[in-house]
Amino acid sequence: MDHLSFVTILVIAGALLFSLSNGWNDAANAIATVVCTRVLSPFAALMLGAGLNFLGALVSDKVAKTIGKDVADPEFLNQATYLAAVVAATLWVSWCTLKGLPISCSHSLMGALVGAVIASAGWSHVNSAALWKIVYGIFTAPIVGFLLGMAILSLVAWTFRRARPRTVNGVFGKLQIVSAGAMAFAHGTGDAQKAMGIIAGALVAGTRDKFEIPFWVRISCALVMGVGTAVGGWGVIKTLGSRLSSLRPWQGFAAEAASAITILSNTLVGVPLSTTHSITGAIMGVGAANGLRTVRWGVGKKIVYAWLLTFPVCIVVGGLLAKALSAMGIH
Repeated sequence: MDHLSFVTILVIAGALLFSLSNGWNDAANAIATVVCTRVLSPFAALMLGAGLNFLGALVSDKVAKTIGKDVADPEFLNQATYLAAVVAATLWVSWCTLKGLPISCSHSLMGALVGAVIASAGWSHVNSAALWKIVYGIFTAPIVGFLLGMAILSLVAWTFRRARPRTVNGVFGKLQIVSAGAMAFAHGTGDAQKAMGIIAGALVAGTRDKFEIPFWVRISCALVMGVGTAVGGWGVIKTLGSRLSSLRPWQGFAAEAASAITILSNTLVGVPLSTTHSITGAIMGVGAANGLRTVRWGVGKKIVYAWLLTFPVCIVVGGLLAKALSAMGIH
């Protein structure tokens, strides 16, 4: 770290700020249901989410490599490309969080990175195989989450069909703490790695050294995401936890379990999945299992619009910022 350029320092600061905004928006992914079913107090849920987000961030680096190395070879990029990406993504995530919209922080960053790469190095430097991996995650996460949510809730309903409501509430009040923890851990395995990948890519772009993720990068990104989670995006938590569909403890458990399974099965093999897409799809699936009228499809429609806008908006803003930085002589 003794010879970091000023632009590299800006990229690191920007990536950490993105990680903070990621935790701020995505806090809802892990704890919205457990708060709104009143299994845990908001403070206890935030602390659980922050701690397990931190631990999850230290487990794997496959998603970080996808972001930092596979989307585009950092040896052919400059550091301003990564700076434009993190600034564009952070602006979009922060704006959506203030509006209470649970958008994909992952796709915000990946869209901004693709736009910045195209603007600074050209389309030929975007790896189409990695891009298709991203597109795969965009479309499969909500669908798989929806189907798994319905399946798990159906299994729970059949297993406890003769149990008393009080017994069911007691059992799943405890199990939902486990599922919320699993969701927070799964979130950490994927989302904190995006910022790690950006920093590692910028380090290669600045020094042309071998791509690797230093320990200080892992710890920094994990800590900052934990802080962002502890702050909590309360508007997003309310949208996911109660506006989209009213959930009870066993329903919250089914949604969180479905989302955690979806995320872990992808992030551990390097597919950068959206935790927001996964948990929203799972909540819709759980709600739909009790009847389509239990889901507030109007709220769901607004969320889907935000999803659809995320990738193109961030591509454009990332590209424009990359051009602006180049015009200012920042490389």
